[in-house]
Amino acid sequence: MTAPAPGQAPPREADPARVRRFRSARRIPSALTALAVLGVAGLFLYDLAAVRAGRPGMQWRAELAHQLEQQTPADPWVLVGAAVLAVAGAVLLLLALTPGLRGILPMRTPDPDGGVRAGLGRKAAALVLRDRAMEVSGVRSARVAVRRSRVAIRAQSHFRELDDVRADLEEVLAVGIGELGLAHAPQPRVRVTRAPVGKR
Repeated sequence: MTAPAPGQAPPREADPARVRRFRSARRIPSALTALAVLGVAGLFLYDLAAVRAGRPGMQWRAELAHQLEQQTPADPWVLVGAAVLAVAGAVLLLLALTPGLRGILPMRTPDPDGGVRAGLGRKAAALVLRDRAMEVSGVRSARVAVRRSRVAIRAQSHFRELDDVRADLEEVLAVGIGELGLAHAPQPRVRVTRAPVGKR
């Protein structure tokens, strides 16, 4: 890290509370919903324009109006249709409110107001932390799963005391997580077991 020039303030680190998660554009659900709404609205608009011009309305609209007059809210088909529409609306609402892109973790940026954002993939972070864990003496194998608020490490040791290996792992991983530069540093959870006898 380079030191700031004389008389120049050091760059500000972004406040972790201000760093937001990456949001998915979700172009495919948006495009499908827009096409469906456009198709239905265009069909009704065409039929309305035809009626206004003195031409007879489409047969399907008259049949639909007739069926709606005979159906009641307790009919099975009405309930099924309402359930399908409710599920579709809940899915669209979920897609609109959830950020998506869960595989990318936001990172700290030196200029929070510069419009530049950085992210790190969870698999890449897990690979880096796994390499750091394998450097600990006594660790034969390690599996790392990186989540938004927690890093789960499962390691197998073929020699040394398990408590000593766990303490070294916690220290090394705490440094490794800090070096990742994540906006919200996840907490490590280390589990160390003894490797099977045939694999030592």
